[in-house]
Order: sequence, then C-alpha cells, then structure tokens
Amino acid sequence: MFEKAILHLDLDAFFVSVECLRNSKFKGLPLIIGGSGSRGVVSSCSYEARRFGVHSAMPVKMALRLCPDAIIIRGDMDAYSKYSKLVTEIIAEDAPAFEKSSIDEFYVDMTGLDKHFGCYKWSLELREKIIRESGLPISFGLSSNKLVSKVGAGEAKPNGAKKIDNGEEKHFLAPLPVRKIPGVGKETTRKLQYMGVKKVKTLSEVPVRLLEREFGKNGRSLWQKANGIDHTPVVPYTERKSISKERTFKEDTIDIAFIKNLLVGMVDELAYELRSKEKLTSCITVKIRYADFNTYTRQIKIPYTANENILGRYAKEIFDKVYERRQMIRLIGVKFSGLVQGKYQISLFDDTVEEINLLQEVDHIRKRFGIDKIMRASSMNDMVHKVMSMAS
Repeated sequence: MFEKAILHLDLDAFFVSVECLRNSKFKGLPLIIGGSGSRGVVSSCSYEARRFGVHSAMPVKMALRLCPDAIIIRGDMDAYSKYSKLVTEIIAEDAPAFEKSSIDEFYVDMTGLDKHFGCYKWSLELREKIIRESGLPISFGLSSNKLVSKVGAGEAKPNGAKKIDNGEEKHFLAPLPVRKIPGVGKETTRKLQYMGVKKVKTLSEVPVRLLEREFGKNGRSLWQKANGIDHTPVVPYTERKSISKERTFKEDTIDIAFIKNLLVGMVDELAYELRSKEKLTSCITVKIRYADFNTYTRQIKIPYTANENILGRYAKEIFDKVYERRQMIRLIGVKFSGLVQGKYQISLFDDTVEEINLLQEVDHIRKRFGIDKIMRASSMNDMVHKVMSMAS
C-alpha cells in the first residue's frame, strides 16, 4: 500500500501578483488592492505592504495610516478569474487528481506517484511549469495530508517549496503559533492564549476532554490538527457543480416588475447559500418557461463572486435578453454554476466597510432566524401588491 502524498499549491499574493504581471511598475512597491476612497476595504496587499502591518479585510483608511506611501488600486475580478482558470488548466494537464479549493489554491493527490516519478521532483517541475506558463509566483507544501501540506505552503511563501516527510508532521507543526493552524481564527486564538496555549506543541499536549469542554465538538478537531492528523480526501475538481432555484406561478403572468423582483429574491437566497458554504460562482443562468410550455435559457460567464448585488444585476440583464417573446410566463429560474471554494472577501474591492458590515449582519439574521425572515423592501412591496390584487 502506498503512503499518502498530498500537494498543496498556493499562488502568492494572487491579486497583487496578477497586477504586477500586468504592470511591472508595481513590483517591489507597497501595493493595496481594495475599495476606492476612505470607506473602502483591503482585499489584498503586497508583501511590502504587509511589513507595515497591512492585511486583508482592514479598512483602507487604517491601512494608509500604517503605510502612507502605499499605492491603492481597485481590483479586476475579470483578470483574476482569467488567470485562475489558466493555472487550473495547467494543473489539469499533468495532475492525476486535483481539487481546486479556492480561486488561488489547489490540492493534488499524488499517492502512488513516488514509485514512478518521485513526488517532490514532480511537484517542483509542476511549479516551474506554472510559473513559466502563467508568469505568476506559486508556493507549495508536500506532506501526507491536506492540513500539513497547506501549512507547509504557507511556510514556504513567498515563491518557495516545502517538503514534510511522513512521520515528521507533528514535529514540523510543533514550533508554530496556533494561529497558523487552518480554521483557527482570532477568537479561538485569543481563547487558547488565555489558556496559556500559544504554540502548536502545547496544544497537541492538551487533553482532548479539556479541549472538548472548552470548544465543544471542535475541541477534538483542534487536537487532531495540532498532532498533524487529517484524513480529509482530495475531492476531484469539476466545473459542473451548481445550485439553482425555480418558481412556478399559480397563474401565468406578464408583470415584469414582479418577475424581476422575484428573480432577485431567488438570487439573494442562492448567494447566501454560496457564502454559507464558502463558495463562489463563475456562471449564472436564467430560465424562462412561457404559458405554452416553451422553455428558454441563457447564461453568461462572470468573474468569481458571491455578492448578491452583483449577481442580481447580472440576473436582470440576462432576463432582459432571454425574454424576447413578450408572452405570459409560467416559470422563472436561476442557476449558479462553475462553483469553487472561496470566501466572499475576495470581492472586498467592490464594497465599502458599511456595505460589507450590512451584508454580514443580514447573513447573521438569516442564519439565526431563517433565510425567509429578511428580504428586500421591493420584494415585500410586490408581495403585498399581489395579495391585495388577489383579494380585490
């Protein structure tokens, strides 16, 4: 039986690297990609800016206090999506089985490859091919599981490689601060430090029962991660994944304002589902079924996003193009496809701090009380209008 060999590839400061590739004058400078104006948010920043304490999700205003000489540009998701797909295609040409875990991260299951090629040598050659054909810097970690490989890639940055031999996983993780463990956020780090746990080695020695008492079911997961244990499989990448919603009307309608508001409402629900599962979509499809049962669809490829405002605009634009017959409609539907893992924060340059906070609060309400407990005012007004019309 072959020993497990999992490769984690991580594009370095991806958005910044793409901008430097497109404009070489940015190289070596403190570059911030984010929302325009003082109310914008940092989506990504160069290593030069990070040395001043700048990091993603930070208000641009605060970032400029830390790094007054920083250059700020607005992000271009079209360009980032294009380069993400390019790297995906390069990996797909050579990898036996790979998972696209986000717009700029990939896992490759190389188990059994060592017998024929040598996993580390093959990984180095793949990395060199990606750099040569895309022009983007990329780091990797190679170990027996996804967790340790991901941490290894982080330690190899920028533009480096790290190999952790089988049996050395726990030793490799031991000296690192607990915040380096994937999934350990600010609150968990703060609580662990309050317990006197700052290093992974210390965390690995804490009794599982104590961690379960303090962190619930996540306690055991913390202990396993600290000990370099991870059995998560590499899930083969496919662009076919999709989520969708359809609504059939009790009575055929030609009320376009009502239909569009309903369409946007469905988009909002699907976008919330994306964010809840930490996914992004790169393709949106709108479906119309007329009263005579003839059905028409149209789709467009879009930059990766989970922003319901952006997706709503696309949905309405597609509807206007597909609704050509000007007849009564009996069904409307929308589908998101081409899904990849990725948190919504990659679209931070589209929003202000207030907009992001509002979206987070709305998502919090949906999570706590149900997705149908909050909706757009336009959708509510339409529902009231429809009910009153039926009553009269």
